[in-house]
Amino acid sequence: SSQDGSYLAEFLLEKGYEVHGIVRRSSSFNTGRIEHLYKNPQAHIEGNMKLHYGDLTDSTCLVKIINEVKPSEIYNLGAQSHVKISFDLAEYTADVDGVGTLRLLDAIKTCGLINSVKFYQASTSELFGKVQEIPQKETTPFYPRSPYGAAKLYAYWIVVNFREAYNLFAVNGILFNHESPRRGANFVTRKISRSVAKIHLGQMDCFSLGNLDAKRDWGHARDYVEAMWLMLQTDEPEDFVIATGEVHSVREFVEKSFKHIGKTIVWEGKNENEVGRCKETGKIHVTVNHKYYRPTEVDFLQGDCTKARQKLNWKPRVTFDELVREMVDADVELMRNNPNA
Repeated sequence: SSQDGSYLAEFLLEKGYEVHGIVRRSSSFNTGRIEHLYKNPQAHIEGNMKLHYGDLTDSTCLVKIINEVKPSEIYNLGAQSHVKISFDLAEYTADVDGVGTLRLLDAIKTCGLINSVKFYQASTSELFGKVQEIPQKETTPFYPRSPYGAAKLYAYWIVVNFREAYNLFAVNGILFNHESPRRGANFVTRKISRSVAKIHLGQMDCFSLGNLDAKRDWGHARDYVEAMWLMLQTDEPEDFVIATGEVHSVREFVEKSFKHIGKTIVWEGKNENEVGRCKETGKIHVTVNHKYYRPTEVDFLQGDCTKARQKLNWKPRVTFDELVREMVDADVELMRNNPNA
């Protein structure tokens, strides 16, 4: 039901797979990103996509589902994936992102599928955190800077351990930031595209961000799920960095988003007093709020995906500018139809 899960499900269904997904139980439907993949979306009737209630904190249900489905490939995309929120939900993040991965691997072992299943683990560029070299590649030392990064570090190494201890075909995809119109609303890129759309439609005037100078290597989630699949089609299990190799700041993401709706942002002031003003109208559209800063910041991430290019023949297709435009256009359409979205 996540951004990546929905794109991956689409990708696999197009290839003729039967796709089984685990969704957490909620009192409201949390399948918005995959509704179009039902055989009958109005009635939520399943076709080649089948959903199971489960949770990465519940090992019994994982064993039950894996034993029943007997999958050929498992993609673990489940996580509490918000870096800032992981500081507030540190124990839960460790349980789901770290120990949850172990529960899945143990379930494969318990069900006797070590020799028949291929396992993909969603690792993250946040493993590099306080970066030890630029750009970051598969051999760059890890230095996580958040409970999220630390939990994902455990998951990374337990995957390597199962690969080496039991000869399980298990890989880590060290994916750098990847975005899309399906990105969660509280991630900075989507927060920007949503807010710019609302400002464009006259539904709001101003929004707040944290560190404008954080620099990230941003790609499109649709490109990145293809890389996940490619990793499981190789003869030998290996870990891969997936990235564009390009770096852009949060500030630049803001500027390009506004430019797409015909506004030029001019920055005034410094640090927490900095604002982004519209050159054409004089209105302040962006402010800085310290509550969005992280206790320990990751300032710069830039991936080197040479290995993926050479061994998987993978490369990103969507450019940074195309990504920004697609996200803003999608949110303008969304907010036009539902201003409260």
